[in-house]
Amino acid sequence: VQLQAFGGGLVQSGGSLGLSCAASGLTFRPYHMGWFRQAPGREREFLAAISRSGASYYADSVKGRFTISRDNAKNTMYLQMSGLKPEDSAVYYCARSQNVNWRLAVEYYGRGQGTQVTVSS
Repeated sequence: VQLQAFGGGLVQSGGSLGLSCAASGLTFRPYHMGWFRQAPGREREFLAAISRSGASYYADSVKGRFTISRDNAKNTMYLQMSGLKPEDSAVYYCARSQNVNWRLAVEYYGRGQGTQVTVSS
């Protein structure tokens, strides 16, 4: 079972970037899915989540700038990011949850391989 994030890169402040999270070895549909990020010297930050039924949750730091979505047929989740800021620079990764409290970061597990996002000022 593996989750892997794709799509990171270097973008200028104010720019946009789209990330994908692909799942292998598991069926995507039963899981709630979440996006996290972690920058050097900083704690893990829970950014957004999408329930198995498609409801979404966003942290205040990204609300209005990031959009989470999923395509169960493709076993893939997405994070569309706009209005990027230098403080958004981090390794972004995805994880899954089966708990009813899917809006809570602590309920997520199975952190996959991340992708680096760097926002230049």
